[in-house]
Amino acid sequence: MAVARPAGPVIDVFDPRVYAAGIPHDAYRLLRDEDPVHWHQEPAVGDWPAGPGFWAVTRYADVVRVLRTPGEYSSFAGATQIRDPDPADLPFIRRMMLNLDPPDHGRLRRVVSGAFTPRRIGRFADAVAARARELVDRVAERGTCDLPVDVTDEYPVANLADLLGVPPGDRGLIRAWTDRVVGYQDPDHAGTARGPDGRPVNPRSPARLADMFDYARALAEHKRRRPADDLMTALALAEEDGRRLDDAELSMFFFLLVIAGNDTVRAALPGGLAVLLDHPAEHRRLLADPGLLDPAIEELLRRHPPVLSFRRTAVADTVLAGRPIAAGDKVVVFHAAANHDERRFPDPMRLDIARRLNDHVSFGDGPHVCLGARFARLQMRALYRELLWRLPDLEPAGPPVRLVSNFIGGVKHLPLRFTPVPRSGAR
Repeated sequence: MAVARPAGPVIDVFDPRVYAAGIPHDAYRLLRDEDPVHWHQEPAVGDWPAGPGFWAVTRYADVVRVLRTPGEYSSFAGATQIRDPDPADLPFIRRMMLNLDPPDHGRLRRVVSGAFTPRRIGRFADAVAARARELVDRVAERGTCDLPVDVTDEYPVANLADLLGVPPGDRGLIRAWTDRVVGYQDPDHAGTARGPDGRPVNPRSPARLADMFDYARALAEHKRRRPADDLMTALALAEEDGRRLDDAELSMFFFLLVIAGNDTVRAALPGGLAVLLDHPAEHRRLLADPGLLDPAIEELLRRHPPVLSFRRTAVADTVLAGRPIAAGDKVVVFHAAANHDERRFPDPMRLDIARRLNDHVSFGDGPHVCLGARFARLQMRALYRELLWRLPDLEPAGPPVRLVSNFIGGVKHLPLRFTPVPRSGAR
């Protein structure tokens, strides 16, 4: 079916540099109101070439429909990043659970669900709380800190390493891999590699990830010889229908857990705190009523989703919000736009730490809803508990510096000041 591309309003929610200034709420609101399934150009940005364009989906109901209907909007057909992967890389990329559709997705989901149990996650609660206390101790007597640099960049890496069973000496590898894969649009992290034709090589290319995959295979083999009560052991020994995960499946699981499991929390913590500190009355309300911490975390996730966008590919001619979508078209959902849809969330720009029925999509929806959400919330709860009540007069000491990315809502710097307090062990 040939589809005439509508002109629509001229607006940009694609350029990663837009997000360095914060979530583009005005642009999202215009799209939700006037063109909720908007044909968006995909121009060249920096070294990255132009693409064919995509449908930008910004209303909550439409975002949820796309995420819940893999038979129409596929993760497998073109993977889940806005940019098209190199055709030579696509077969390998499709082996990651994130990029599979049912029923193949279900098989791998069952394997990792069996390893990612509430019991295993809960076992780390004390260690996570102790790490939060230690990291806040490092800055408590200073009266100032740069939250990502001093606290939240290290915190989820160390927690994830414990969960996976990565030795402490190798934690720096997780940080480096995450910066390479997630920060590839940001000049501070890009380090762009180039192929023989001089064009930049996608950081998700198997060639760029060979060191991570080699490490994953070696770690899995080590866990088979010396099993432990950690996630990598569980994955290395897991079986589905009498078959263990092959090397490619294990490597892609490791990739998914290292990148998503680390950077989701790494982005959510400083981003959520920046939102809270921009609303002093809600900050004081939370300090006065610690029982509001859990709903406050959900509200901060709604206001600052760590993942900004995900791509699907239409695998049949469909209609979405009255727009005809052609098979093969890219369809991109914008989580922050959905989370601020007035049709779903009353007064969405108001921060309400006691908001009820807060069914945000910050951890996705449908078959690909985030498996690590429980662990992410556990980490957020532990760090906020230490940070907010031990340093009750926290306030910004400067504006946040955000990651240049249309994928991850990262915060590179968040300067804070507060009244110095003794370390938790000080007398």
